[in-house]
Amino acid sequence: MLQRKILTTEQALQKLRHFCGYQERCHQDVKEKLFQLRARRSEHDKIIATLIEENYLNEERFAIAFARGKFRMNEWGRVKIKTEMKKKKISDYCIGKAVKQIDENDYLQLLKKLAEKKYVSLKNEQYLVRKRKTMDYLLQKGFEGTLISGVLKFLI
Repeated sequence: MLQRKILTTEQALQKLRHFCGYQERCHQDVKEKLFQLRARRSEHDKIIATLIEENYLNEERFAIAFARGKFRMNEWGRVKIKTEMKKKKISDYCIGKAVKQIDENDYLQLLKKLAEKKYVSLKNEQYLVRKRKTMDYLLQKGFEGTLISGVLKFLI
């Protein structure tokens, strides 16, 4: 069995600079990568601190990019975005700041578009079943229940 050698601090830093330069990363992603690279545990904090100093790693910047991307590309609502960021151990401050970056008009337009699309796709269902399935779908996408109810009242 071949055993991988432990990387020096400089080797690990070089690999992580590339890793963070390619795409925004959170601290949790970098910690996981450090374990994959088999960097010395005693050096983890030092490596992360260096990446922060060199601006390769910025939790606030990651949170804003994550929220924007998940909203635009995956069409997620705020609830799901917040939940996924908490799983990545992003601070509440950064989560709050990131979610505020989502334009309210764009958010409501997306919610209406998704509600309409789902409701129309269920045209063979009974009225209440159709409404329930549409609501469940939007909740699963991470939209707030009160906003969903308002949109469904307007839609139906």
